[in-house]
Amino acid sequence: MKEIYKSEPIWLMSVLLVLAGAIDSAYLAFLKFTGTLAACSDIGDCEAVNNSKYAEIGGIPLGLLGLLGYLAILAFLVLEARFPSWKEGLHLGVFGFTLAGTIYSAFLTYIEIAVLHAICPYCVISAVVMLLLFVISIIRLRRLGFVN
Repeated sequence: MKEIYKSEPIWLMSVLLVLAGAIDSAYLAFLKFTGTLAACSDIGDCEAVNNSKYAEIGGIPLGLLGLLGYLAILAFLVLEARFPSWKEGLHLGVFGFTLAGTIYSAFLTYIEIAVLHAICPYCVISAVVMLLLFVISIIRLRRLGFVN
């Protein structure tokens, strides 16, 4: 694992972003499961967003799904450090998860703005983190020669 950290600081940046996204998503899941009010202050309407019909799929809170997605990305990154020969396939896995997450985050941001007329700062944080992870995944794929 030390070799990847030393030779590819962008890998460490990915891990740190994943951890930030996982904490953010875990907080949103916690809010949904406990019915606790979010610490949003005056910078958004977390309650309108987190209590909307768009905040879950099949009864599963999006915060929990987001957390599972971030943990899957983290697993790919850790496996990459442990098994360098799997690097290409794991990079593609990270790319796939972050692409799906970015597209879904864009959809949810649209729902917040156009349908709910409310913004949840924690949702925005997750969307930005996922977008950054997606951009990093493209950079990492370029370094492997997958993307021109």
